[in-house]
Amino acid sequence: MPTTPETIAVIDFETTGLAPATGARATEIAAVLVSGGQIVDHYASLMRSGAWVSPFIERLTGISNAMLESAPPAGQVMREVAAFIGSSPLVAHNAAFDRSFWCAELQRVGRDAHHRFACTMLLSRRLYPDSANHRLGTLAALHRLPASGRAHRALADARVTAQLLLQMQRDVMSRYALPQAPHALLMSLQRAARDNLAACVARHGLREGESIA
Repeated sequence: MPTTPETIAVIDFETTGLAPATGARATEIAAVLVSGGQIVDHYASLMRSGAWVSPFIERLTGISNAMLESAPPAGQVMREVAAFIGSSPLVAHNAAFDRSFWCAELQRVGRDAHHRFACTMLLSRRLYPDSANHRLGTLAALHRLPASGRAHRALADARVTAQLLLQMQRDVMSRYALPQAPHALLMSLQRAARDNLAACVARHGLREGESIA
C-alpha cells in the first residue's frame, strides 16, 4: 500500500542580530512546505517586536524600522506560523541559528518548540564536500536552483533552501538506491562522518514502500 508523503517545513528567519541571548529579535519569518518531491505551500510575514533594526541590518535585509511599524505583532505571527507548520519536522540552512530564534520566539508566546531540525548546511558538507563553501548562495549556484527573490529576505531564502532540500533528497535517493529520503534519515546523515554515509543509510534499513518516523 502506498505511503502518505511526508511533509517537511523549511523555515528562515530575518533578525536584528545573531542570537536571542544577546537581545536580538526576529523581524521576518517564512515557512515553505515540501511534500512528495515538490513545494506545496508557504507562509511569510514581517513581525513587529519593538526591537530596533540597525542600518547594517537594514542594508543587508532591506527590512526597515518603518516597515516593521505596520507589521503584525511577533506573537501573532509565531502563533500563525506554528499552526501552519503543525507537527511537521523542520529544515533550515544553518539550522542552529534559526532554531535558536524559533525556540526563543515560541517561548515568548508560551509554546514549546518540540520540532526536530535538519540542517542543509551540515548535509551539504557530507554530500557535497567539493563545494567551494557551503553558503546557501554557493550551493544554489552549484545546483542551478531557481532564483526566488532577494537574498536575506525570509521567503526567498526559505524557497531556495526548500529547493536545495529537494535536490539533496533526490541525490540521496539516487546515490543509495532509495525510494525516499525522509527527514529522520537526513538528520542521521548530517551527523555521520563523510566516509560513513552508506553505513548510516544501511542502519535505517529503508526499503521500497517503507517510511521511517
